[in-house]
Amino acid sequence: MRFGVRLAAAMERHGPLCVGVDPHTALLTQWGLPDTPDGLAAFSDTVVKAAAGEAAAIKPNIAFYERHGSAGIAVLERLLADARSAELLTVMDAKRGDIGSTMAGYADAFLRPGSSLESDSLTVSPYLGFGSLQPALSLAAEHGKGIFVLALTSNPEGPEVQHARGANGEAVAAAMVRQASALNDGAEPMGDVGLVVGATVGSAVSDLGIGLDGLNGPILAPGAGAQGAGPAELSQVFGNSKRNVLVNQSRGVLAEGPSLDKLRSAVREASDAAQAALQG
Repeated sequence: MRFGVRLAAAMERHGPLCVGVDPHTALLTQWGLPDTPDGLAAFSDTVVKAAAGEAAAIKPNIAFYERHGSAGIAVLERLLADARSAELLTVMDAKRGDIGSTMAGYADAFLRPGSSLESDSLTVSPYLGFGSLQPALSLAAEHGKGIFVLALTSNPEGPEVQHARGANGEAVAAAMVRQASALNDGAEPMGDVGLVVGATVGSAVSDLGIGLDGLNGPILAPGAGAQGAGPAELSQVFGNSKRNVLVNQSRGVLAEGPSLDKLRSAVREASDAAQAALQG
C-alpha cells in the first residue's frame, strides 16, 4: 500500500501528530537516563510505546543515534522494528541529499524493504537540485515509501537559499514545491511525495508565490507547540492545505517523560490540540 494512503488512514484514525524522537543529552538527563546507548534504548522504547495508537507517526532524528556510533545505530534499528510491529509509521529525519550512486546508497539504506534501517518515509534535501533526488524518489515509488522534501525550513539561515529567485523570477522553494507537486498528480487520497514546511515561516508561502494547495501530498510541519506556532500561524502558513498537514512536536511532548502514562497522555493531548488547530 502506498505511503500516502497509509499516512492518510493513520491521520484519520489517530489525528495529525508526528512525535519527534530527539534524544539529545539534555533530554536524557531530564529523564534521569545516562547519555549512553542503554539510555538511548530506554528513551526510544518509552516513546514508541507512548506514541503507538495515539499518534499518526514518529520522526526519529538519526543524528542523536549516530553520535553513539554503531551501538546507537543498533538502538535505532530496534526502534524502527518496534514501530513496525506496533503499526506506527516512521519518518526518518536524516535530511539526505547527494548525487548519483551516493544518493542511491542513502535511498537503499532507508527505503529498501528488509534494510536494517527501513523506514516508511525519509526527509531529503533537494538543494543539489531536485533531480538529484531521483534515486530516492524511484525507490520510494517502487516500494510504497514516502519522501519529505525540505522546502521552507524555519531556521534563520534558510531564506538565503530557499527565498532566492532564479533567472525566471521563481523562488527556489517554489520550484521545489512545483516539482514535488507534479509527482502527486492524480493520487488519492494524497500522494507520497511530501514537503517539510516550518509552521513558523510566517508569510513566506504567500510572499514567494508558493502553491501549497496544489501539492496533493503530506506536509510535515515542525514548529508547533513549544516552538510557538498555534492555530493562527498554522492557518497563515498552510491555508486550504491544512487537511494534509502532519504536525511535528517533540520538546512539548517529550518533556512529560520518563513516565509512560504521562507521556502517552501528552501525546494524546498534543494530537487533539493539533487537530483542533488545523480545523480552526
